[in-house]
Amino acid sequence: MDAPSELGEFLKSRRGALRPEDVGIAAAPARRRVAGLRREELALLAGVSITHYTRLEQGRATGVSDSVLDAIARTLRLTEDETAHLKALARPAAPRRPAAPRAEHASPSARRLLAAMTDVPALLLDRRNDVLAWNRLGHALLAAHLPWEGPQTPGGRPNLVRMLFLDEEYRARYTDWKEEAHLAVASLRLVAGRHPDDRALAELIGQLTIQSEEFTALWARHPVRTCVSGTKSLRHPAVGTLELGFENLCLPGTADQRLIAYTAEPGTPSDAALRLLAATASPAAREDLPALDAR
Repeated sequence: MDAPSELGEFLKSRRGALRPEDVGIAAAPARRRVAGLRREELALLAGVSITHYTRLEQGRATGVSDSVLDAIARTLRLTEDETAHLKALARPAAPRRPAAPRAEHASPSARRLLAAMTDVPALLLDRRNDVLAWNRLGHALLAAHLPWEGPQTPGGRPNLVRMLFLDEEYRARYTDWKEEAHLAVASLRLVAGRHPDDRALAELIGQLTIQSEEFTALWARHPVRTCVSGTKSLRHPAVGTLELGFENLCLPGTADQRLIAYTAEPGTPSDAALRLLAATASPAAREDLPALDAR
């Protein structure tokens, strides 16, 4: 990912989303040639020289201070996530040759933890949303149509973002697919800004851009957002609709691996559905334990 051009496109998208009247500028009687704020208007409101802002939007500014970026972020009304994304793009790490994709693995202790969570659907993901491991109930909830051993093959691991756009059975799990897709792309944008030299991530984005018009349209809007917890409404073909809370838990000492777990409010229909799913799910996870311990 080219950080300078990404920075320019991100700033243009946010500048174009603000109307002059939104920031107290009286609408001119003549027709405006650009949507949203002009560069000079934004620079004036942020207290930055137009030359300096233009260089920043063109990706030619260096050594940009926090005070300048914070002023621009305030003027553009960026969220906390968007402000962090702006700073990551404006001050990228020193250029490096993109590293060859290196397969990540779930540690034996992480796999044992997943297997021990018998009543909670859970998955272990890397920063690209590749599934490194899942437990019996996580597999049954989200991907029973895929082979249980899928995460064990680095070259063919399930990827939740790819599945969301290209796997009809998986995308049908979400009662509000559009919201889930927007969140997935926004999260991927944030990760891409932090890791511009991640070749495997760039390949994933390239594949989705070629194969999914829906992804391409969302990606072009430059959404940026992280989500560590919340609720998801899922439609399961065997047990019906479930309203589940979820938590993302980062694993220390890993390259941004995280465990995502789903829970239902006790005593609710979703709790009953989750218990039914647990009772009927394949016991494949238990069969896998001896191999895990041997690693």
